[in-house]
Amino acid sequence: MTLEGCIEKLMKIDSLEIATVDAEGFPHVRVISARYFDGDTMVFLTARGKAFVRQLEHNPNIAVIGFDEAANDMVRLSGKAERVPDSEQVAYRNRMYEVYPYLENVYPGETKEIDVLYRVPVYGMEYFTLKTHPITREFFEVGGAEREKKGYRITETCIGCATCQSVCPQNVITEGTPFVINDDHCLQCGNCFENCPVQAIEWMGD
Repeated sequence: MTLEGCIEKLMKIDSLEIATVDAEGFPHVRVISARYFDGDTMVFLTARGKAFVRQLEHNPNIAVIGFDEAANDMVRLSGKAERVPDSEQVAYRNRMYEVYPYLENVYPGETKEIDVLYRVPVYGMEYFTLKTHPITREFFEVGGAEREKKGYRITETCIGCATCQSVCPQNVITEGTPFVINDDHCLQCGNCFENCPVQAIEWMGD
């Protein structure tokens, strides 16, 4: 999979799920259908009066997921949403209405003035599929984003007993000093972590 392939998949999926956090720290998930990519930048539309906007203004961090049930794979985007500058709102909105003509029925005539558009120019993208064995994860960084460090790693306290290797459901741990987990094929299930006799495996990330 390529970054372009991930973007194409996100555009083919009918609706994406997007997660935000409100001022009290409670998570919210909603579906967005009106979105497009301006090059590598994701653009999406909502209305100014929605709680969605208040959450974005309070905390611009978002996570977007598109799951393709037929292909049994997923694309996840994580980044910060920024409001499109007022001087560019109309041009971005007009483009959105070209991509999604049904919006004319949602906000007919002058009511479309309530629309507001956001864009995500800096983000990390992850492609994940269960249709391969071992499973596959691929990562992409856009706009100078740094790759999120997440997953399990085997530390220098490894004694080389190979217990982790024997309990890995995807067989993606290779022998070494220390043993090594292949991040691109790891389920992140934690079975190696739970079975290590000397607690030589640690979690990286949140």
